[in-house]
Amino acid sequence: MKETLETRADSAHGRRFTAGLLHWNATANDRPMPWKGETDPYRIWLSEIILQQTRVEQGWGYYERFVAAFPTVQELAAAPEQSVFKLWEGLGYYSRCRNLIATARIITEQYGGVFPQQYDDILALKGVGPYTAAAIASFAYNAPYAVLDGNVFRVLSRIFGCALPIDSTEGRKFFAQAAQELLPVGEARAYNQALMDFGATVCKPLPACAACFFQHDCAAFRHGRQGELPVKAKKTAVRERFFQYVLLQHENTLALHPRGPGDVWESLWEPLLFEAGRERDKEAILRALNEEYGIRKEDYTIESAAAKGRQRLSHQLIHFNFLHLGLARRLELPGFDWVPLDKIDDYPFPKTVGAWLKATFAGFG
Repeated sequence: MKETLETRADSAHGRRFTAGLLHWNATANDRPMPWKGETDPYRIWLSEIILQQTRVEQGWGYYERFVAAFPTVQELAAAPEQSVFKLWEGLGYYSRCRNLIATARIITEQYGGVFPQQYDDILALKGVGPYTAAAIASFAYNAPYAVLDGNVFRVLSRIFGCALPIDSTEGRKFFAQAAQELLPVGEARAYNQALMDFGATVCKPLPACAACFFQHDCAAFRHGRQGELPVKAKKTAVRERFFQYVLLQHENTLALHPRGPGDVWESLWEPLLFEAGRERDKEAILRALNEEYGIRKEDYTIESAAAKGRQRLSHQLIHFNFLHLGLARRLELPGFDWVPLDKIDDYPFPKTVGAWLKATFAGFG
């Protein structure tokens, strides 16, 4: 049967779900979060940017630290970028942090430090997409915009038994329209929060159907399709990369530099890096060091060469090798700073690099 909005969002079935969800939210939804019920658009925006691609449990502490460090958007805009990146360290997806800084400055400079109220103005901010704009508009101003995140896709696909792929143009259009039509007049704030919480606590990837108020009306439950929905058409290819780091140390200083634009971890700091299509052995790295930087065997002693690691990103699997060399003299390395050991905690690093530095140098962190 062809699935249409007329037989779903506008139906008595859809209206029963909306009413039941609001009742569940008022009587049984006790999901604790520090930003829940917040109406300050700055704090809502901050929480939403942190929670993009991040679990609530991980983002919670970051949100509290950001609010403590930068209570207002003006203070965030005025902060040194390195300090903001350091506070963000470990959250990943660092483009979010760059967008956070850029947007804080736009709000401060163009809007006089007052967060915009209109949906289109919010959507125009750097790093803000339709979901985040709807969340800010509805939670801060109770504006009638439905949120559509992974939790909402999952709930709606199961409630209505819709097998349209959520990553297809047709599927995104269907669910966006359905979510908007289900939105009760004047209750966008409560409904959006309830729908996201319901997806996170009850209609989870492995659903708690026994606790669901809508169990017997749910199309997926009635037909035993909870495990099949939602449908995703595309599979993400994972790219493997091999990072060969060489940490150069002279006395109590380390050669470090910020990563450039156009790749993962832009603006975060790291040691000298060789990247190859496969893992290279120590001797190959030492030869490359000589060929590219003129660093000869008599210039260093090998402090360690056994450390390895892996880090999985959304579309990448990165393999790490770490080679630690002690230098007899400080070398001139264009683009690198010689950072004192007692200052490296001021610098933001990629997660695996920072963990290795902490394990290597006592007192770091």
